[in-house]
Amino acid sequence: MNERLLQFIWQFQYFNAKELFTTQGERVVIERCGMLNLHQGPDFSEAWIHIGNTTWVGAVELHLLASDWNRHRHYDDPYYQKIILHVVWEEDELLFDGYGNRIPTLELKHRIAASLLQRYRCIMDNPMPVSCASFLPALTPLAWYAWKERLAAERLEQKAMQVLETLQQCNGDWEEVCWRSIAGNFGGKVNRILFEQVATALPVRLLARHRNRRTQLEALLMGQANLLGHAGKDAYGLLLQTEYAFYRNKYKLVPSALPAAFLRMRPASFPTIRLSQLAALFHRCPSFYSLFCEARSVASLSTVFADIAADDYWNTHYHFKEESKSQPKYLGRYMADNLIINTVIPLLFAHATYHNAAHQKADLLSWLLELPAEQNRITREWQTMGITIHSALDSQAMTELSNHYCAKKRCLVCAVGNKILNAG
Repeated sequence: MNERLLQFIWQFQYFNAKELFTTQGERVVIERCGMLNLHQGPDFSEAWIHIGNTTWVGAVELHLLASDWNRHRHYDDPYYQKIILHVVWEEDELLFDGYGNRIPTLELKHRIAASLLQRYRCIMDNPMPVSCASFLPALTPLAWYAWKERLAAERLEQKAMQVLETLQQCNGDWEEVCWRSIAGNFGGKVNRILFEQVATALPVRLLARHRNRRTQLEALLMGQANLLGHAGKDAYGLLLQTEYAFYRNKYKLVPSALPAAFLRMRPASFPTIRLSQLAALFHRCPSFYSLFCEARSVASLSTVFADIAADDYWNTHYHFKEESKSQPKYLGRYMADNLIINTVIPLLFAHATYHNAAHQKADLLSWLLELPAEQNRITREWQTMGITIHSALDSQAMTELSNHYCAKKRCLVCAVGNKILNAG
């Protein structure tokens, strides 16, 4: 037993509530257990409880041991002077208020099912990434859908906060925010920071001067990523070097000090290929912000990324100098979906949050239902445990569940954990 578990048990009333009495023998009837307080003061507020012949409305404080009240110095804290009930696992000490009256205390030690405690211990002691795996699926399909929808919304809210932080850094320039977000996604997990640095050093207003010259765009991006030092002596490599040298001097540019990573990734995701594709996308799109805001469906967003390909030079290259079998380097459907799921929809969700447009946020969640699920380690793990993953909403939800609930053992605020413990 711990205090957080005791709070959970009280919040959901997972104890035998029949014939309740305080440790002084007064009858207790709980009309409302109160609202969990995550701020300073007692654990629950606005409780409504009958004690003896009196109905009380106020705060409830919980402790493992009654003596924790004195140990935490609640006796001289004004926040705790008006609690209506002290709920404890065990009353190991009699408590009195400032007037010498016994503080009404409810002991739960013998009212909580041993099976609930056993299940909680089993989950907490399990070292596996999903510690409740042996109890799954636990929820009904309908309950899983509702929980996934909430998880996907939570994930979008978190991403939206990151976008709004970037907006503040960009002095309210949504176009710049879109550019930095897209560039970061093109870098993937390994090169994201590098690509974000490149985008920050080459703001939209600067790059827009070269929008009609794709070779210049590519030279600027490759140069800032420090990829032109080994461009070799072929005509294309020399052209990019020459272009970048001129504009580096003109704009007083300083290349990133971060090395571009190539190891342990598919050649199609090499930074050379992605930067060339990013240059092609910028060359095509007059305004990312306008295109995204004017989109009314997933299909209209997909057209933004359709047929984007690296420069023809990269048909026979993955690196400078080193030739490969000829193959066009298109962005691909998987990458396009990834951009919509992890960049465009979060951007639009942040935009809707900024403008307090709740209906647009609901629409964006429905867009995730139209996109295919992402295939990665997390989604594969959940599928092996019998959890269905059909759409991007599912994959985003299960990523949120893994990263922000399972990994942090937040089982007491998880719908799955709640159901498992309730069954106990």
